[in-house]
Amino acid sequence: MSIILEAKHINKYFRKPVEFQVLKDINFQVRQGEFVSIMGKSGCGKSTLLYILSTMDTDYDGELYLNGDLLTRQHPNHLAKVRSQHIGFVFQFHYLLPEFTVLDNVMLPAKKLARKSKQEIEHDAMEKLRLLGIEYLADKLSYRISGGEKQRVAIARALINNPDLIMGDEPTGNLDSKNSDNVFHIFQQLCQEQQLSLLIVTHDPDFATKTDRIIEMADGRIIKQ
Repeated sequence: MSIILEAKHINKYFRKPVEFQVLKDINFQVRQGEFVSIMGKSGCGKSTLLYILSTMDTDYDGELYLNGDLLTRQHPNHLAKVRSQHIGFVFQFHYLLPEFTVLDNVMLPAKKLARKSKQEIEHDAMEKLRLLGIEYLADKLSYRISGGEKQRVAIARALINNPDLIMGDEPTGNLDSKNSDNVFHIFQQLCQEQQLSLLIVTHDPDFATKTDRIIEMADGRIIKQ
């Protein structure tokens, strides 16, 4: 399988109030269709690493590659385009716009990318909702659906531009065990059927142990992968 994401010798420093090294020589790869989780105690650098891997934080040493292309030191506009086209995001908080319908929320990233007509985007959005079994929610305002449904909508939104990689920061952190299992099975299905790669930061050992591989972090280092 081809390598989707590769981190080489990533180091990160916080400069204020005193210099502190938060990430230390991070090296790993994520392959196509691989479901990888990142675990570690609070403060070990998981979320800081994810922020760098997502290209949102560019103040680091080392090299980051997506599909073999070097992203380090690229122009912010280029990185924004890469994020829109190739990376989908799912967070602990779904960040849906409450006054928008479910369908409109899912369509937003594709409208921003502006590569397709409104009709094509609407069609794609309905396909993603159908994939997740929630097409019946399309016309509902997003504040009127349950927490588990909101997270499915957030996953549909992350999929709308057909990314190569989904990144998640505690995507089951606010869900009960039943909805956590649902989200896990959705992710697993995306890996197996669509060869999507997933990189998920989680505190949930039950979730992590079911993924293909666990990257364990401690004190800013990868101690096991």
